[in-house]
Amino acid sequence: MPANGRRGEIRVSAHRVAAIYAILPRLADFARAYPDIAVELVVDDGFVDIVADRFDCGIRHAQTLQADMISVRISAPVPLVFVAAPAYLADHPAPVDPDDLVAHRCLCYRYTSSGVVHRWEFERDGRTVERSVRGDFITNDIDVMRDAAVAGLGVTCLPLPHAALHLATGTLVEVLAGWAPTLAPNHLYYPSRRQPTAAFQAFVTAMRV
Repeated sequence: MPANGRRGEIRVSAHRVAAIYAILPRLADFARAYPDIAVELVVDDGFVDIVADRFDCGIRHAQTLQADMISVRISAPVPLVFVAAPAYLADHPAPVDPDDLVAHRCLCYRYTSSGVVHRWEFERDGRTVERSVRGDFITNDIDVMRDAAVAGLGVTCLPLPHAALHLATGTLVEVLAGWAPTLAPNHLYYPSRRQPTAAFQAFVTAMRV
């Protein structure tokens, strides 16, 4: 038994962006503090029933949590950004207003669980506008969507953390500045009727912001 008296295994279901930017950065410190606690991180952008699939907890944005769950915030709100590659913009004037998108190739995301193509949202001056755009390229993988934008396939909307490196290096450029919305914070959630183990409580504490 380790000196801290904790031992166990934690199974976590998380969407890709939360897994990379909210969970992984905290796992090294957690592993040093609790070397006998194993973590299994399953990445799935679709809807997951964490009870039926035997997960200890899930990580999703606040508005998409399952009912009857205890939730703990583990991130700040997540800004989105509209982007395109310089090579694409060399042939297409950069959009500055959502109406300009009718003249652009748009790279869209299809939700794995529902099969619905994401409707783009735009925010400015406290007003939110939601609309469908023409999906010239559609994928259910956010990495593929980002890489398609880098390859010059068109304009897309990404979580800012997922685009930040490419924006810094210039392989992607922000467009529609001032129009991008912000996603709700990520939350860790688990069944309200569950009796948390010491290992699970330690994990929740480590993920909390």
